[in-house]
Amino acid sequence: MHIAVAHISPLLSLLAGVLILIMPRLLNLIVAIFLIINGAIGLGLLKWLHL
Repeated sequence: MHIAVAHISPLLSLLAGVLILIMPRLLNLIVAIFLIINGAIGLGLLKWLHL
């Protein structure tokens, strides 16, 4: 299976959703981390991923 950068956002969304269901108190932290990673990917700051 080949994972491209375009697949990272949906995978992060699924992971964040599951974590929020398991531990709702982590909502702020999970959302903050997701937004930071998603923004860095969108701006091309994580070019080293090459997935």
